[in-house]
Amino acid sequence: MSWAPLVLFRRLPAVPRLLLLSQLAFNVGFYLVVPFLAVHLTEDLALAGGVVGLVLGVRTFSQQGLFFLGGGLADRFGVKPVVLLGCTIRITGFLVLAAASSLPGVLLGAVLVGFAAALFSPAVESALADQGRQLEAAGVATRAEVFGLDAIASKLGSVTGPVLGAVLLAVPFALTCVVAAGVFAVVLAAHARYLPRDLRTEGSGDEPVLAGWGQVLRNRTFLAFTACYSTSLLSYNQLYLALPVELTRATGSQQALGWLFVLAAVVVLLSQMRVTHRARRAGARRALPVGFLLMAASFLLVAVSAPLQPPPGPWALAPAVGMVVLLHTGQMVAVPVAQDLVPRLAGERRLGAHFGFLASAGGLAVLVGSTGVGALLDRAGTAQPGAAVPWVVLAVFPAVSAAGLWFLARRVDRHRGTDRTGLVPAVPAGAGDAPGGGPRALAAERAPGSTGS
Repeated sequence: MSWAPLVLFRRLPAVPRLLLLSQLAFNVGFYLVVPFLAVHLTEDLALAGGVVGLVLGVRTFSQQGLFFLGGGLADRFGVKPVVLLGCTIRITGFLVLAAASSLPGVLLGAVLVGFAAALFSPAVESALADQGRQLEAAGVATRAEVFGLDAIASKLGSVTGPVLGAVLLAVPFALTCVVAAGVFAVVLAAHARYLPRDLRTEGSGDEPVLAGWGQVLRNRTFLAFTACYSTSLLSYNQLYLALPVELTRATGSQQALGWLFVLAAVVVLLSQMRVTHRARRAGARRALPVGFLLMAASFLLVAVSAPLQPPPGPWALAPAVGMVVLLHTGQMVAVPVAQDLVPRLAGERRLGAHFGFLASAGGLAVLVGSTGVGALLDRAGTAQPGAAVPWVVLAVFPAVSAAGLWFLARRVDRHRGTDRTGLVPAVPAGAGDAPGGGPRALAAERAPGSTGS
């Protein structure tokens, strides 16, 4: 029996294949180094814990916080030059990390590694969105399915990278950085050779970068959607922040963390395309709230068990396993549908700016939310009544987003009739430039099989 995602991948033309393989390679190269950066900083460079936190925080901010800049540049100058520049900067960043023996060099390398992703990630996402529109119009695959494949490729990379990095723990960290730089050198060569020079999204390239950001900030409906959706990244980030705390409470160690990441990968690889297909059939108006409610349920499950003494043996892991499965199921339901929705809310124009803004908002949510939740997680390390508090707080964020998305859908529906997504009203293409944004800043996508560019 053939694996459905692989069958769909083989049906795609060369450009979307290259973009999907890029996401795989990006994550392999990234997770080859970054999960082990803290070990290098503490053990090899003997930096204090606070300094290590500063380095990791600077890297995250230089990536997520600057996505809006990379997206705007992709709209203005096209996908290929921005991707090539991003790959070049990441190669440089890894080489700087390989050579750095003091804090200034480490900070410079971390900033370069993060900023590189702020360039190439929104460029690739906007290109995938535009390619998905064309594939859906041609009847090859829906755009939601393309983003489902993107989720699978990213997950494969996020699993393969740490495995290779763990193997390379026996060699100097500098060599690991050189290997990661080599991965991105291959990606750079492939994009320089095969990515079309004129690849850009509709409505881009003819106006200054600020024009794209202006369209984003005038689109009140997209801003409301962004505020609701930003808790998705905050929720996912708890795999790195809150899950280790739960494992320590339940088992006294974090030894099972790697296996839970493997479980998450298996769940995504086996289920993503089926879940995406059903979520798309249900429509964004139903799928998005359901996905966010599943994320909320993942935290409530741990909240119920956290005040109790853990059961003996493997059963102690049951709440953590349930959290991982529910959280990833919610992500599988919501994320591809949401990524398919972004271009519709943008009127299929200046997609780099919109995807960049969405990612930057998620990064801000992680920065603010995780700081507050991190302070509360001290209560969750042992079984006592207050252990449930941080998990309830975590559940509130996606639950509020689910309600917000439902009310947003109702407001849009009252303004105009809905299209087949169940959320976006059908309005003339180009209405995304209407002053004031709001429902007039939306545009319907062509139905599959229609003609025209």
